[in-house]
Amino acid sequence: MSDQKKNPSFNNRSLERALRILCAFNIEMQTLSLDQISKAVGLPKPTVFRLCSTLSAYNFLRYDSNTKHYSLGMRLFELGGVVLSSFSLRKVFSPYAEQLQAKVGKTTLLGILRDDELVYIDKKEDPRNDIRFASHIGRRRPPHFGMLGQVLMAHLPEGEVDRLLSKHPLTPFTRKSITRLKDFKKRLKEIRVQGYYVDEEGAIEGITGIAAPVIDFTGSVVAAVGVGFISTSVGKRELESIKNEVVKTARKISDELGHQ
Repeated sequence: MSDQKKNPSFNNRSLERALRILCAFNIEMQTLSLDQISKAVGLPKPTVFRLCSTLSAYNFLRYDSNTKHYSLGMRLFELGGVVLSSFSLRKVFSPYAEQLQAKVGKTTLLGILRDDELVYIDKKEDPRNDIRFASHIGRRRPPHFGMLGQVLMAHLPEGEVDRLLSKHPLTPFTRKSITRLKDFKKRLKEIRVQGYYVDEEGAIEGITGIAAPVIDFTGSVVAAVGVGFISTSVGKRELESIKNEVVKTARKISDELGHQ
């Protein structure tokens, strides 16, 4: 048990009560009246009503005015989907990442867009290399950061691209970073057309990355797979070989996710 859970001083009373209400629902009790919830969590009905009203406003609960019963809301379903997609992507990615890493001898990465940011959800380091990239699992970056971020943004509607850039303006991470909107959108179009992106030190000085999109059964780009390495360690011929392997791996993962 964590220290926070053992020490009540860390807990937020209202949040704890709201979570107790959500946990009152289960397979056997999928809908509950206000009275049933009140008895289940041991709280007065006025308190339960206020909490349920707030949870309903954020779609964590759904209220049926005909039956006067509450049920779990779609927001929980959406959040569950986020968790499942991340876990299933990692599960699918892992064996292909190991194969890719073994073939090219470089660090492999898997990234997604989540809450308007790039998030690394899996990584396979090259055990033969002492250099370790700072892109650890769970780390967040601006959505336009590096190979993964730009591949993901390349497949978004233009309006969504504009929205993300208004929240996360283009930043000169290195001397080679694109900071003009017109040039950035031109690059996104090129990435979308060619189906991959070679980022030559645009995110980190001295580091080149190659990434390609992962597409699911709906035809949506759900992730980007990439390889990162020291720029001076790879010649043109090897760079082309790595690019082909990255694209091939992205297609294999996409096939596994049902993309036709």
